Amino acid sequence: MARPTARVLTLLELLQSGGTRTVAELAARLDVDERTVRRYTQHLLDLDVPVESVRGRYGGYRLAPGYRMPPLMLSDDEALAVLLGLVAGQRAGLMTSTGVASETAAAKIRRVLPERLGRGLDAVLGTLTFTAPRGAPPAPPGPPPGAVLLPLADAVRHHRPVMIRYTGGDGRRSERTLHPHGLVAHSGKWYVTGTDPAIGADRTFRLDRISVARTLPGSFVAPTGPDPADRVLSGLAKAPYRHEVSLRIQGTAERIRLHLPADLATLTELPPSAETGSEPPWFRAELRVERLNWLPGVLATLDLPFTIERPAGLRDLVAALAERLARAAAPPGPKGP
Repeated sequence: MARPTARVLTLLELLQSGGTRTVAELAARLDVDERTVRRYTQHLLDLDVPVESVRGRYGGYRLAPGYRMPPLMLSDDEALAVLLGLVAGQRAGLMTSTGVASETAAAKIRRVLPERLGRGLDAVLGTLTFTAPRGAPPAPPGPPPGAVLLPLADAVRHHRPVMIRYTGGDGRRSERTLHPHGLVAHSGKWYVTGTDPAIGADRTFRLDRISVARTLPGSFVAPTGPDPADRVLSGLAKAPYRHEVSLRIQGTAERIRLHLPADLATLTELPPSAETGSEPPWFRAELRVERLNWLPGVLATLDLPFTIERPAGLRDLVAALAERLARAAAPPGPKGP
């Protein structure tokens, strides 16, 4: 059974969520009678917390504006969301004029966190990487539940295996062991990349599809090679879809990546030949896509020489777009009477 002080603080947390709470609702949430709710409310008033009594059929209690801010109470997930939001905002360049304020705000929150949660947040911030370059327009991901994120971050930092329960995109549920390499924020989603020891291959999982993450005994040797962000982008580009597209494009990798990013296509530089020469180089771009109808427009914006290797259906779509553009660019014919 919770102690009275804990219930008083819980009452404050309920009121801080906003709106008017009836006495009956508060009594049910606190597992006490209505008389005790009124007594707890008086405790808050004695602490100068501006609790306001609302009369009437839908009356109850609510927090009124006061000259001082009531104590701010955050759950583990709320504290995690606030700190990660500050980190994402700083990284995206949204806080250039208030950088000091954001740093001091984060320091104040971290100072009052329980030691257990503080260590967990340190593990998250120490293992998290972003695929977008610093200062790029952000698509900030909402943090997954701490019950999933914190064990995974700890496992990444200390090279410990984890058991995860995962629901795939097709709805299939599975339970598997993972040697996690890193946490990655990409395009509004969270991912964990690692090795599945059962098949000896790298895998990438979305955190919003993981319902349980539990650290297992033992440890593993962290791999060398691409960093976690590159592993996630490569895995997304190779994900199975209906169509496999192969293109040859002449130009620089940077120019091609402006239209075919790393999570969409893999690029391989082709060796120079007597026919193509070496400047600028040719690349093979390979994509896996569900639909082809959007690709002709992307290829048109490339403004680079390209050849479609497969599929044949993409050639027909590009030819149809070229025909429509040619008709649109033709001079108007003579007007009728």
